[in-house]
Amino acid sequence: MNGVVIGGTRSGVGKTVAALATIRALEAEGLTVQPAKAGPDFIDPSHHAAVAGRSSRTLDVWLEGVDGVRRNYHRGDADVCVVEGVMGLYDGDGSSTAAVAEALDLPVVLVVDAKAGMESVAATVLGFERYAAEAGRDIDVVGILAQRAHGGRHAEGIRDALPAGLEYFGRLPPRDDLEIPDRHLGLHMGDESPLDDDALDAAAETVRADRLRAVSREPPRPESVAPDPATDATVAVARDDAFRFVYPATLERLRERATVTTFAPTAGDDLPDCDGVYLPGGYPELHGEALASSPALSTLSDRAAEGLPVFGECGGLMALARSLTTTEGDTHAMAGVLPADVRMHDRYQALDHVELRARDDSLTAASGTSLRGHEFHYSSADVDADARFAFDVERGDGVDGDHDGLTVQRTLGTYCHVHPESGAFDAFLDGL
Repeated sequence: MNGVVIGGTRSGVGKTVAALATIRALEAEGLTVQPAKAGPDFIDPSHHAAVAGRSSRTLDVWLEGVDGVRRNYHRGDADVCVVEGVMGLYDGDGSSTAAVAEALDLPVVLVVDAKAGMESVAATVLGFERYAAEAGRDIDVVGILAQRAHGGRHAEGIRDALPAGLEYFGRLPPRDDLEIPDRHLGLHMGDESPLDDDALDAAAETVRADRLRAVSREPPRPESVAPDPATDATVAVARDDAFRFVYPATLERLRERATVTTFAPTAGDDLPDCDGVYLPGGYPELHGEALASSPALSTLSDRAAEGLPVFGECGGLMALARSLTTTEGDTHAMAGVLPADVRMHDRYQALDHVELRARDDSLTAASGTSLRGHEFHYSSADVDADARFAFDVERGDGVDGDHDGLTVQRTLGTYCHVHPESGAFDAFLDGL
């Protein structure tokens, strides 16, 4: 599967719209497109899936390592892969778009805001291309997509100013209906605020899909890893509007080794019969009332007290706490498994790649081992003085700045999102 990376000069330059238009343009050529996202993200991939009709792969060198990134890439199955970058091309401590492009040896098409520029757009992309060589980075910047560029003389001026070796792959017109609304944690999800089909089709018409396909190439293959044995366990995974942040690779790993059953707490589902529970992140703060009245949380409280293994990430931690207070001051009772009260804030409380070290054997890691992940949340947890933590924080913020992983019996709640390449989900399954 050949691929190409859609990078950007900075955050907010319009990489998501550019990636979606590129997907649509390649599809118009009769190709099947596998979307992917550089960096830890659950929201942009939901827009990829809405357009491409298939789950987007998450590619992050910090979370997965180089071989893990390659394994995750090659689990995709299509004619071509479009990888949307994160932030600016070289930005990101731990894993950047450039790091992912290097790991996969894929060409980079740079999205540049061309609203008020022509020759300066060419100068910008030339600077990004030359920076790689000056920094000793193996980054192949092959050309640009001009964001917010008009046609006619504007587009022609940009194209003609590009130096030899840098190609003009098209433009994205300045249209209000190519804007995706945002909120805390990022954009609205793809099924909440999808781009208008007609607007996306119009944008795709100005993308040179034939040239993008011509420059795409296949990444190196990863080292093979022997699969872990299947178990006879059943894992219940919360999947609804409150619990939306799940990597496709996580569900794949769980299904490879166990039976997975899903349930929707906000829709009134009770907790199904299972040997373990996974509560992913999401937006519990938007569904506090529904969660408070959900039979699933009541049953979860009882089963956790009996020793059922329960793993909650971020939003899952929030649902496992005693209470959740919104920014409007409304307080809702949660499952009450973990000794903490959670409060939402107007500004994010943590945003970083994370490294944790297990203090003792826990649900997701053996004593003394490290676990990598990422955190991005607008909530904080007021924790009881005698609360037990599973991890010391070596990088990141965790729950209290020094620790993460609130634990009671066999329940674990963390602010850290992990990828299955970390081994956390295998450890979870092995303990069921």
